[in-house]
Amino acid sequence: MSSRAAPRICVLKGGLSVEREVSLSSGHECAKALRVAGFEVIELDARGDVAQRLIEIAPDVVFNALHGRFGEDGCVQGILEWLRIPYTHSGVLASALAMDKARAKAAYVSAGLPVVNSHIATKAEVMAAHVLPPPYVVKPNNEGSSVGVYLVQEGANTPPRLSNDMPAEVMVEAFAPGRELTTTVLGDRALTVTDILTDGWYDYDAKYKPGGSRHVLPADIPTDIFDACLDYALRAHNVLGCQGISRTDFRWDECKGLDGLILLETNTQPGMTPTSLVPEQAAHSGIAFVDLCRLLVEDASCDR
Repeated sequence: MSSRAAPRICVLKGGLSVEREVSLSSGHECAKALRVAGFEVIELDARGDVAQRLIEIAPDVVFNALHGRFGEDGCVQGILEWLRIPYTHSGVLASALAMDKARAKAAYVSAGLPVVNSHIATKAEVMAAHVLPPPYVVKPNNEGSSVGVYLVQEGANTPPRLSNDMPAEVMVEAFAPGRELTTTVLGDRALTVTDILTDGWYDYDAKYKPGGSRHVLPADIPTDIFDACLDYALRAHNVLGCQGISRTDFRWDECKGLDGLILLETNTQPGMTPTSLVPEQAAHSGIAFVDLCRLLVEDASCDR
């Protein structure tokens, strides 16, 4: 930190990914909280000139509120390491690893964590024939927030028609039935478990539109499942090398007990919007939103 009366924090938000609008909301909320915490805050929409703008702003810390590609995949983290500006959340390697779903799954398996069968396939292969027996899910290998997710129902006669904006290679993953659970890890502590209830698929709108989903916190689930979520989330956080905060998502088929708990993915830049899960879990654990943002700033560093 510098000798300024109040440390200068640059909140990176917006950016270039398909999750831009969510990031703008996350960044706005975090900037408000950091001002309340007493920091000097400058908000920066992370466009192509982000390195030059950061040099001009000369912040003491960058609060990374970006989501998706370029902000969550190690790219902006590399810029910050090059500029030697301390920053929040995970570093270059953990960010890149978590964002690549296939490689993250390989890391989970190495740590003995349960995942479902999946393949990387070309877009053409997926549209030509069923890569897996239905039901299965098709999604980009390196996007988040349920962007571009296709659910192929059991009994589907034909493979999905993917939109033009889907990448050339995608992940095809066996569908994991059951309830949607999630756990936040802050530092070295798994906070709690949320059960996410929706009327349909937990898609982008369900995640971010008011009323799109209902959160049961803490989740009303058996103790062994609750404890396993906490354990698996912390192990996922550690095997990926995450720093600061992460959120790991699960599916749980209650008909199968503990064998029905499947780890889906870990988010290194979880949402910080008014409907986001992490601020809810932090508040339930006695950490106000202002304090959560302050803790992340205090944890910031290079060489993450």
